[in-house]
Amino acid sequence: MTPRVLIIAGSDSGGGAGIQADIKTVTMLGGHAMTAITALTAQNTVGVQAVHAISTDMVLAQIDSVVRDIGVDAVKIGMIGSARTALAVAEKLDELPGIPVVFDPVMVASTGARLADEATIAAFERLMDRATVVTPNLPELEALGRDPQALVHAHGCAVLVKGGHRAGTDVTDRLYSVDPEDPPEISWSDPRIDTDATHGTGCTLSSAIACGLAQEWDLPEAVTRARRFVRIAMREAPGLGRGHGPMGQQAVRLDSNMSFFEPMLNQVTVPTSNLAASERFYRLLGMRQVVRASPRYARFETEGGATFSVATDPVYTAPVVYLECGDLDVTVAYLQQQGVKFDQEPRDEKWGWREARLTDPAGNAIRLYQAGEMRRFPPWRLEDA
Repeated sequence: MTPRVLIIAGSDSGGGAGIQADIKTVTMLGGHAMTAITALTAQNTVGVQAVHAISTDMVLAQIDSVVRDIGVDAVKIGMIGSARTALAVAEKLDELPGIPVVFDPVMVASTGARLADEATIAAFERLMDRATVVTPNLPELEALGRDPQALVHAHGCAVLVKGGHRAGTDVTDRLYSVDPEDPPEISWSDPRIDTDATHGTGCTLSSAIACGLAQEWDLPEAVTRARRFVRIAMREAPGLGRGHGPMGQQAVRLDSNMSFFEPMLNQVTVPTSNLAASERFYRLLGMRQVVRASPRYARFETEGGATFSVATDPVYTAPVVYLECGDLDVTVAYLQQQGVKFDQEPRDEKWGWREARLTDPAGNAIRLYQAGEMRRFPPWRLEDA
């Protein structure tokens, strides 16, 4: 069933953050986005020029309208508009027991504009009481009380602290869990992406987490997938505006499989005896070359986001089909229970993919794998791709 995600947040007229980023994210991840708009903003990549809060009654009416008819599998809360709305939304969410809630405590836009007053920030306490996970960046954590573990204990919710505001070549995010089955702290660290296209990163991350929870992924896995989506969307940014530009959620293709048991076809490798001739041929066909490891290997990207490789390595005597899995280890374990035999158990490869290998009844080589951004954006990606 299509996951139904209710987004309670403000509108961004520039399309980079807020409801617009949320809808793009949920849609690209296979969900159905519903909205309760809390505020209208006039904003672009350089600033917020005006904010108009929507009445609390109208916010609640939007929530009631979609929940009564369509239903909801997860809720994401962003810019809340006012303290009265925050308290009313928290009370309304009590009518949805068991539904996961992702709360992004938006206080300041990436352009520096303030989007929540002191009374509204104080009302965040009530929303945190109902949240499954709260996703503050470092300045927001400072305003909420600095100590994420204290927030976990006080509100009974997990806290994901986003580390993008901390200086350094890597970005580290930390999840402080409330689930006794999870480690008390889990961290993710990746190289910082050098870009000004950071408008809407927090909105996108929280909506992607909500979409994962709606599909019944556990929280650490939902965060892992959401971070992957955000990083690829940043790399795909269209370069619009004169300031903090929007991300490219709409350009993320075949990179975020959210299914346990439905592998995604997005990569094929074929043999070649002449790499240079094959490179020229596939470029003429309109493919974008993204990797060159002459004289052994080249990889191309198609318009839809699938990749295609040619290799002189003698191991490739026939085409090899790659199917990316949402969770490789779970998929392999399930298939083994059904009697499928594997030539290679899942293992981490030096090119950054995790692979399992098998052969179909006709003798064709199949790879089940996970790669994330390493498929299209490895460190050795051609700069002029």
